[in-house]
Amino acid sequence: MATGGITPSSGAGRELYSRKVFVGGLPPDVDEEEIACAFRRFGSLTVDWPHKQESQAYFPPKGYCFILFHDEPSVQRLMDVCIAEGDKFYWCVSSPTVKDKPVQVRPWLLSDSDFVLDSRQPLDPRKTVFVGGVPRPLRARDLAVAMERLFGGVCYAGIDTDPDLRYPKGAGRVAFASQRSYVAAVSARFVQLAGFEAACGATPTTTNSSSSGSSTNNGNKRVEVKPFVLDDQSCDRCHLRSAPLFCASPACLRYFCDQCWPEAHAGPGGRQYHRPTVRDAGSRMTFLG
Repeated sequence: MATGGITPSSGAGRELYSRKVFVGGLPPDVDEEEIACAFRRFGSLTVDWPHKQESQAYFPPKGYCFILFHDEPSVQRLMDVCIAEGDKFYWCVSSPTVKDKPVQVRPWLLSDSDFVLDSRQPLDPRKTVFVGGVPRPLRARDLAVAMERLFGGVCYAGIDTDPDLRYPKGAGRVAFASQRSYVAAVSARFVQLAGFEAACGATPTTTNSSSSGSSTNNGNKRVEVKPFVLDDQSCDRCHLRSAPLFCASPACLRYFCDQCWPEAHAGPGGRQYHRPTVRDAGSRMTFLG
């Protein structure tokens, strides 16, 4: 074993990490104060885990928690002294029944939030898809490579992070250089990341999947692919009015004003069954009607 963070200490003075750090493999009887005691030497912090307030549990129910440091340099100090084993990092935590148990420490590098696969291609927001259900350890580079294997033509991938902690929210964006690749991705609807191990952040292999869901029994992970709906677009039909409505059907993938929507979706061919979508405050699509 060795000690040392993912990046050298020469990065001191600039922010390298999210202030939110995943800690896994905790002793089953460790409580909040014991977790805080193990990490408090690096700076002021808060211990959190999913549904903590609602459950009022004293122990992290699934053996993991998040350390929310108040200052980013605290994360750098932690990573500088963590025990490194391959590409994983550990720190020791004690509980009433277990002394100095190595637990996994998984920080989020801010540089992993964006990745440009092909810098020769301009980014076109109208050839960009939203990817939902992204495993939080997945880096933008891995998402770009996975989508490139499936559809080709990827020029950029980004992982959505919350504005305060800058930690992944479980969603991402992928921009394509060609309309063909963009339409193929939207038409797929669900992409399966095969063999992805969320605990270690392994690079996934990829397959197409037409069925919905988030995971399978063999550890595969399905993510949902939808068009990334933009604000302040002009109508693609009349080119005169603002277009609050987007047609997410692969046969359309266009923006319409209120007047042009019914005209564009009238008549035979099945377009009358298309449903308009709008973008809500959370950058997600909401179906109308």
